[in-house]
Amino acid sequence: MNLKKVFTLILAGGKGERLEPLTRHRTKAAVPFGGIYRIIDFSLSNAINSHLRKIVVLVQYKCISLNRHLRDGWNFLSSALGEYIESVSPQQRVKDNWYLGTADAVYQNIYSIKKEDPDYVLILAGDHVYKMDYLEMLRTHVEKKADVTVGVVKVPQADCHLYGIVKADADGCLTGFQEKPQQSSLFESDQAVSTATGEPKRCLASMGIYVFNAKVLYDIMSADDKKNNSTHDFGNDVLPSLTENSNYRTVIFNFADRQTGQPRYWRDVGTIDAYYQANMNLVTVQPVFNLYDRDWPLHTYQIQASPPKFVFSREEPGRRTGTALDSLVCQGSIISGGLVQQSILSPNVRVNSYADVSESILFEGVEVGRGAKIKKAIIDKDVRIPEGMIIGYDSSEDLKRFMVSPDGVVVISKGETL
Repeated sequence: MNLKKVFTLILAGGKGERLEPLTRHRTKAAVPFGGIYRIIDFSLSNAINSHLRKIVVLVQYKCISLNRHLRDGWNFLSSALGEYIESVSPQQRVKDNWYLGTADAVYQNIYSIKKEDPDYVLILAGDHVYKMDYLEMLRTHVEKKADVTVGVVKVPQADCHLYGIVKADADGCLTGFQEKPQQSSLFESDQAVSTATGEPKRCLASMGIYVFNAKVLYDIMSADDKKNNSTHDFGNDVLPSLTENSNYRTVIFNFADRQTGQPRYWRDVGTIDAYYQANMNLVTVQPVFNLYDRDWPLHTYQIQASPPKFVFSREEPGRRTGTALDSLVCQGSIISGGLVQQSILSPNVRVNSYADVSESILFEGVEVGRGAKIKKAIIDKDVRIPEGMIIGYDSSEDLKRFMVSPDGVVVISKGETL
C-alpha cells in the first residue's frame, strides 16, 4: 500500500455540549487531557505513528485555541516532501452555510480531497482517547476488498445508548446500524449478563473511524447532500444508508487484541464523568492507558517552563509538606507546603501551604490558596482558589456555587472568580 495515497481527515468541529463548562471557551478536541495534552493529540499521534503524513483537521466551533495548538505543537512535518497537518474551517466553496454535520464537513471539502488524488480516505474523530495503528485497519480494508470500512469496539450493553451500534455478519460485513438506541434490535440478547460466562454482555459500537475508497466517498457524500431529510451526519444518515445499499461492500474492523479478543482501550470522553474517569485512570499504579510507551510516543505542544518543584519537607511542623502521591505533576508547577494525592496538575499550577488536593484535575495556571481543601474536582485554567476554601466535601454547598456532574464531580470554569 502506498501511504502517500492515503488522505487523513480529522473531524474536530464539535461543540462538546456535554462537556460544559470545559467547552465554554474551546472546542471539544482542544480540551486539555492528562496534564500536558489536548484530546486531539491522540488521533494526531496515532496518525503520525502510523506513518500518515497528509492530514487535514476540520475545525469550526471556538477553534482559536485548537488552531494555536496545531500551529505551535504540530508544525514539524516537511511541506517540501508533501507532508502537512493543516486546519481547515468552513470555506463555503460548495454552499453558503457552516458545517451542518460530520458528513457535510467532509462533503464541503471534497475539492481539497480530490486535489490530492488519494486512493483511500481515512476519516477520524478528534475527540477520543486511544492508541491505534491505522495501518491495521487500512490493510483490513484492502484485504477484504471493501469500499467502506467502519472501526468498531465492543462496549458494555448497558452503555450502548451512548454510541452508534453496529451489527455485522460472520464475514464482517455491515448488516445493521442504529445511532444511540435506548433499546436496540441489534443487541445479541436482551439479557444484561451472559449466562455462559457471567460477564456483562457487549455490543459493537462505532468508533467514528472510517476508511473509504476515494471514489466511493465522493459518490456517497454527493448522494447524502442531495437528500432533503438528511442531517448530513455519519451516524444518523450515512451508516444506516450503507446497510441498505448493496452497491457498496461495507465491512467492520474490530478494535480488539489479536491474542485475547478483548477490546482495546478506547474512550469517548464526551461527558464530564467519562472525561474525569479517563483522567483518573492515568494516576493509578498500573493504568490501563499507558502514557509512557516509547514505542508509541504521544506528541503535543510542550510549553517552556521550569521543572516541577516540591517545597518544604516532612520535618516541618504540622502538615506543611510539599508532597505529591499517585499524581501527575507537570512542568512549572510548585507544591509549596501542600499535599496532592491522586490528582493531575497541569503546567504552572501552584499549591500553597497546608492546602489539600485529592482526586482532582487542575488545569494550567490554577493556584490553590493556603489551607484550601479540594476533592473530586476539575478546575479550568487561571482559577485562583482562595485561602481556606473547601470544594468537593459538601455537595449541597457545591451545588450553590458550581456545576456538579451526576457522579459528583465539581467543575469550575475557566477564569472564574471565587
